[in-house]
Amino acid sequence: MTATTTTTGTLPATGTYTLDTSHAHVGFKVRHLMVSKVRGGFSDVAATLTIAEEPTDSAVEVSVGVASIDTKDEQRDAHLRGADFFDVERYQTMTFRSTAIRHLGKDRWEIVGDLSLHGVTAPITLVATFEGSVTDPYGNDRIGFTASGELDREAFGLTWNAALETGGVVVGKQVQLEVEAEFVKA
Repeated sequence: MTATTTTTGTLPATGTYTLDTSHAHVGFKVRHLMVSKVRGGFSDVAATLTIAEEPTDSAVEVSVGVASIDTKDEQRDAHLRGADFFDVERYQTMTFRSTAIRHLGKDRWEIVGDLSLHGVTAPITLVATFEGSVTDPYGNDRIGFTASGELDREAFGLTWNAALETGGVVVGKQVQLEVEAEFVKA
C-alpha cells in the first residue's frame, strides 16, 4: 500500500475503497434528561470511498439501515424505530453523499455532504482524520478514518420530546455523530 506523505500531511493511495463493516462504527450521542448523554450506533452500514488524484475531488457515499439502531436498551430502541423517531416502516435508510471536501491541514479534512434522513435531505459537515494505511496479512490494502459532526435532529423531522417537571426536555436537540471507519481497496 502506498500512501503519499506531503508537507501538509499523509494522503491515502488513489482508488475505490469499500467499508469493512466488521472494523467500523457509525454512532451518535445525544443529551438525555439534561444531565447525561445516551450513545448508540448502527450495525447495518455500507460505504464507498473514492480517493481521487486531487484529494479534494474525492467522494464518499454511505447508506445506513436505521432499523439496526442499538443503544443497549431494547425498549428505547423499539421507541426509536417507531413513528415518534425514525419511523422505519416508512424510512428504512439514511444516506450521506459528499458534495465537497476541503483540506484542513495535516491529516484533517472537512467533508460537506447531503444527509437524507426521515424524508428530509439537508447539508451536514463532518471533520475527518486520516488515520493511516496498511497492507494486511492477506495482501489487502486498507485505510482508516475517524470522523465527527453534529446535526439538529429537529431539522430532519425528529421532533418527539417530553418536558421535564424541573425544566428542560427528555431528549436533546443536537446529536453528535461519531464514525470509525476502515476501508478495503476494491
